[in-house]
Amino acid sequence: MVTIKVAILLLCQLFCLVLAVDPTVNLICNRYTGYSTPNGITQWLGIRYAAPPLGDLRFAPPQDPPCNFTATQEATQHGPLCLAVGSSPPSSGTSEDCLFLDVYAPSNATRNSKLPVFVFIQGGGFSVDSNPNLNGSGLIEASDYNVVIVTFNYRVGPYGFITNGNQIKANNGLRDQRKALQWVNRYISAFGGDPGRVVLGGDSAGAASISLQMIAYGGRNSGLFHGAAAESVSFAPVLTIAQSQYQYNNFTMRLGCSNSTNSLACLRSKTSTELQTANTVWPYPGLSQAPLYMWNPVLDNDFLTDYTYSAFAKGNFAKIPVIFGDDTNAGTVFTPQDTSTLAQSNQFIQDQFPNITQQQLEKIDEMYPNPNDTCPNTGCYWRQVSNVYGDMRYMCPTLYISSAMANHGVSSTYTYRYNVEDPAEIAAGLGVPHTIELAAIWGPQNTNGSPPKSYVSNGTNAEVVPVIQAYWTSFIRTLDPNTFKVPESATWEKWDSGEENRLLFDTGGKTSMENVDEDTKTHCQYFASIGVDIQQ
Repeated sequence: MVTIKVAILLLCQLFCLVLAVDPTVNLICNRYTGYSTPNGITQWLGIRYAAPPLGDLRFAPPQDPPCNFTATQEATQHGPLCLAVGSSPPSSGTSEDCLFLDVYAPSNATRNSKLPVFVFIQGGGFSVDSNPNLNGSGLIEASDYNVVIVTFNYRVGPYGFITNGNQIKANNGLRDQRKALQWVNRYISAFGGDPGRVVLGGDSAGAASISLQMIAYGGRNSGLFHGAAAESVSFAPVLTIAQSQYQYNNFTMRLGCSNSTNSLACLRSKTSTELQTANTVWPYPGLSQAPLYMWNPVLDNDFLTDYTYSAFAKGNFAKIPVIFGDDTNAGTVFTPQDTSTLAQSNQFIQDQFPNITQQQLEKIDEMYPNPNDTCPNTGCYWRQVSNVYGDMRYMCPTLYISSAMANHGVSSTYTYRYNVEDPAEIAAGLGVPHTIELAAIWGPQNTNGSPPKSYVSNGTNAEVVPVIQAYWTSFIRTLDPNTFKVPESATWEKWDSGEENRLLFDTGGKTSMENVDEDTKTHCQYFASIGVDIQQ
């Protein structure tokens, strides 16, 4: 009987016209009902894209979601978020059972619409899903109702990135992302989307995820995505499986599983609440202070076969049109504001990049003299260490990838610097901080948080919202940010590795082209030269 039902549903999938304007969609073995909103957008929230990662699937690669042939499932509430590093035990809004996605589509779309699809990967240092439940309505409206938006959760911390090199497959958080992309490839046409026109989006660790998906399996083009628009690509240290063993050892020790004959079975016997008591970060071996982010992807010679710098240098990446960019002051929100000496600055950098040498630190100190003349006052090295960390982890990887793309034949490469100053952020000394442009790209009312006040209606930076949304939705629709840009905004020129030209987003919605300054070029050349040494 089940086989007959599957056959009937497959035939319907192939031959029936399923209207996305109908909030009920049939996905072969699961049927979901979303809801339409007055602004002409239908949304489906909390759809499973993978089986619950519980029991024997805890710390395992994602599997297909279970089938429900009989019931229509409500898709009107966001799924719970994945458990974060250093957070409290599971609550009503968080759970280990967290592999859900949301779909937003124009209500008048049909299976034949074949609209381009924007799939967004959250940031959060692979320790938290830090951009949950972003609402796609703003981007759909900005596209004149010509795109479909997908957002999703993926496992972070030990749930997504622990490995012991034997029983536990590595990089399961990245595998979750790929599972979500496979779901999109299989089902998005039922919502009016075109699986042949998928653009990835992401910020910070989500942007890093884009770069890692591009180099996955040696850079093999899977056909799951066809363009990418990434904010603040992050190059964290990528350890080998052997180097990451200390994480597994510490985790099992803290949970009383070290002496078990089967430590993995012991871990799987624990409750989520018990696991959360041990879900934290600790220093790299030989260091005294824990890094900001410890649970990172690792080289497993399967999903990841090379360091990011090296893979892009060799051309081992998916050749797709891209937008890559960063904020002027990406490091300020991460570095300790009480950094008061050069030694403290160096120690912070070494805590994040354990393989960096004293000689390399001395070269960095030479390149980044302290701009603060108030020493020895408390915090007088904050901006110096912020400049180092911001360039080393975000700005320089962004520029390096842009040149690697162009040098390996990807002509449609676009780069930007986001320099839109929000008065409150400036007053706090943060400058133009990490990923602040998310509020403009999605629209300040769609980011599930408190947007900068200058971005809301009548704010000093409200004009940047339609400008950047026009570039982004134009790229999603045509893989060219200029096709539907705001007429008075600058023409976004393609990246030239010699000129190093990029679009500048400035305060008040102003845009222009600029060339990367010589100091930044020099700094980034050095960071590229030591990138593999420090395992970026």
